[in-house]
Amino acid sequence: MTGGDDLGTVVALTEPPRRVVSLVPSLTEAVAATCPERLLAATEWCTHPKDLAVERVRGTKNPDVRRIIELAPDLVLCNKEENRRIDVDRLRNAGIPVWVTRIETVDEALASLARLCTVALRTGIPPWLTAAESVWAPPPPTPPRNAVIPIWRNPWMVVGRNTFTGDLAGRLGLRLVHADRPDRYPRLTQDELTAGIDLAVLPDEPYVFTRTDGPDAFPGTPVALVEGRSLTWYGPSLVTARETLTRQLAQAFLP
Repeated sequence: MTGGDDLGTVVALTEPPRRVVSLVPSLTEAVAATCPERLLAATEWCTHPKDLAVERVRGTKNPDVRRIIELAPDLVLCNKEENRRIDVDRLRNAGIPVWVTRIETVDEALASLARLCTVALRTGIPPWLTAAESVWAPPPPTPPRNAVIPIWRNPWMVVGRNTFTGDLAGRLGLRLVHADRPDRYPRLTQDELTAGIDLAVLPDEPYVFTRTDGPDAFPGTPVALVEGRSLTWYGPSLVTARETLTRQLAQAFLP
């Protein structure tokens, strides 16, 4: 059987894959929640579920391609943004099917995950995905708050245009003030960082912002410390992300 991934690449599978390697944390969690017995290996960044006991093949940007080839998986899962084209090509050249996702909005995430489960894994739509679709169906609160979401410090880098996190933030009632810049993750000066915002949202990944590292850059502005996984992952975490982030954002405005 064959099916096209998010980039339209036809991935030929003679039967449902039984040995899956995931190089994307969100997709690792999705497979673990849907058909855990199929998951063969994952990256060091694949931290959920917390009891995940599979072989680790280094990181998303530097996977151990030689070891993955030795494992002879039926399918490797990648993402256009998180993984490198050269690694995808090396795996495909070794005869290993690779399924690549492209996700820049919540709707794309839901559609991509449905395609992965039904076309690639052949499991049907799992209950957690149905629940996630229901959670994110209601409209965002209004009026929107002008916000900034840094992802790195020294230099400051923030979430910009055409990103999954930016779209998710919009559904939470946030308007990212730097979303009109050409870069998807703009680098900013300190003055640019704090201009025109009503709220600073500081996640704990990829940069680990804490109460003592981050809020100091936003004197006089409400700061929300939030769970990075809820803000940036697009697997089963979508089921709880809206409630978790709404609560954490509200805490920024408590006396």
